[in-house]
Amino acid sequence: MIKNYIGEANFEDTGFSYTLSLISGKHKMVILYCLMEFGVVRFNELKQYLKNVSDKTLSGNLKELEADRLIIRKEYPQIPPKVEYSLSDRGRSLMVVLDQLCVWGENNRE
Repeated sequence: MIKNYIGEANFEDTGFSYTLSLISGKHKMVILYCLMEFGVVRFNELKQYLKNVSDKTLSGNLKELEADRLIIRKEYPQIPPKVEYSLSDRGRSLMVVLDQLCVWGENNRE
């Protein structure tokens, strides 16, 4: 843990805090999990998987994940527009951590 100038722990400077900033929110981990399970996924498929998410919320989460380089957005120049999402190498490296969350949940479910 990193110490600030008076010797106290500075949570914002930790790797844990950084990781949480990338995956925080109601839908980001579910989006990442879906891409891990299904590979390449289109917007409407994600929307069906997430059920009650609005287009605006899903779109915003996807843009943030893309900006953080966790997913790749591939747009095809056709009509109607076709856009596919997949995990980047960086996103795949995060799946090890998310997979362990799944394992812990299965082992500790009450």
